[in-house]
Amino acid sequence: VQPVESGGGLVQAGGSLRLSCGASGGTFSRYAMGWFRQAPGKEREFVAGTSRSGGSTFYQDSVKSRFTISRDNAKNTVYLQMNSLKQDDTAVYYCAASRLTSGGVYGSSYEYWGQGTQVTVSE
Repeated sequence: VQPVESGGGLVQAGGSLRLSCGASGGTFSRYAMGWFRQAPGKEREFVAGTSRSGGSTFYQDSVKSRFTISRDNAKNTVYLQMNSLKQDDTAVYYCAASRLTSGGVYGSSYEYWGQGTQVTVSE
């Protein structure tokens, strides 16, 4: 399966963005999906994940009350709704697919990665 992200851009602090990740080339519902991000000079970090069915979701603590991950298996798409954005959220955001039931928080659990989409939060 090949994930493809969209929806990044420039937004002011306190604003919102919704990222989308479409996946082709496989049966989408067989993959857990995750969002990761990498800021300049920093390591890639887990942001949010969802199980194959979408019934289970999990988040990095710093985004838990602000971001929401969801998926629509009929549309082969996973979303990341980001509210109350902060400058610290500035990063390239990556969508990834895992053959595990829930994926998890480690990048090594995900086999397929998108190219990333830039999110920039200004003052």
